[in-house]
Amino acid sequence: MRQARAVAVIAAAALALLFSAGLRSSFGVLIDPLEAEFHAGRATLGTIAAVGLFLYGAIGPLSGRIADGWSPRWVLSGGVVLLGISTFVAAQAHAIGTIWLTLGVLTALGSGLVGMPAATALVTRWFSERRGFVIGVLSAGMSAGQILVIPLAMYLTLREGWRAALLILAAVAIVAVLPMVAALVSDGARHDGGVKRAALEGLGTLAAIKHPPFWLLAMTFFVCGYTSTGLVLTHFIPDCIDRGFAPELAAGALAVMGGLNVIGTLASGWICDRFGRTIPLGLFYLFRGFTLIALIFVHQPLGLFLFAAAFGLNYIATVPPTSSLLQRIFGSRSAGELYGWVFVSHQVGAALGSWVGGVVYQTFRSYTYAYESAALLAFLAAIMAFAIRDEPRFAMAAQSAELAPAT
Repeated sequence: MRQARAVAVIAAAALALLFSAGLRSSFGVLIDPLEAEFHAGRATLGTIAAVGLFLYGAIGPLSGRIADGWSPRWVLSGGVVLLGISTFVAAQAHAIGTIWLTLGVLTALGSGLVGMPAATALVTRWFSERRGFVIGVLSAGMSAGQILVIPLAMYLTLREGWRAALLILAAVAIVAVLPMVAALVSDGARHDGGVKRAALEGLGTLAAIKHPPFWLLAMTFFVCGYTSTGLVLTHFIPDCIDRGFAPELAAGALAVMGGLNVIGTLASGWICDRFGRTIPLGLFYLFRGFTLIALIFVHQPLGLFLFAAAFGLNYIATVPPTSSLLQRIFGSRSAGELYGWVFVSHQVGAALGSWVGGVVYQTFRSYTYAYESAALLAFLAAIMAFAIRDEPRFAMAAQSAELAPAT
């Protein structure tokens, strides 16, 4: 009975993350119509995306802290409500300032609430084993948002216009996603007799940040955000269109990327549970660097889809090892908040990648230098990942405290 309930909880949370990630990722679909509607340059729209990406991460520590100490269910539900309202208001926009407020600020905050910090707290309440795989399932839900929501947003935008597309997505949030999350997501251990309290022990945030692994994970996740969400996800569709590919083809390639995300992320979680975390994490960043270099030379549909498949395999594959390393090294006491702070670094990188992409394109009418910078950072992240020691620090801290002489 409990196992079935846990499956229902994770399925509902995955649905929320799917929609949230897909809606947030659809901004790239809107760049061309918003540019035409409001006569805003690519750099301006890239800056809006950058602000949104930063705020999406900045709210992570708060959402993680609330979910750790109070209720993942209400954090996720509140985020879905904010997503629905902000998307509805964005559809009524008649000035670029409204787009700034809605898609740049409120939608980003809503997506941050419906994100991995709250999901990580939820997992620690329901599971004491196989957490890497469960995090992989939730991450796969985020990936599936690209498969389902982005092509839907592209279809609706091309057929009905961007305003109608946003109205329909807002309705989906309130009518379909919210009732599912409110009905099925339960808070687990502290309210429903889930995993034992001992499983929620570990270091607090202030203690964890004194250890080098925290900063290594934060720096590698910065690179993850720069190379994926910031640069590729924001600028992939307009870059494809500039290269002569049809918008539908570009959206299809992005959907392929999302589909391979699901496979890569599930495989990543499985690998972490069985073979460790640091070596796979480093290899993921190495592979990402080589795929970004390859993207520079893509000019045919076959190459486009091969890149989408290769990049998709490790696009979110870094999440399970990063999240499970945080839990293993620092314990589960502040798992959501710690992930939230590391995710801030991710989103600072994402914001920088989005901004750099727009500025580089507007300056050189090409994304080549931006992709080269991302590849270099990916190689550096691989070195940092290999340097992380995969061992519990919270247990060492407890033993040191026990051995310390009384005063």
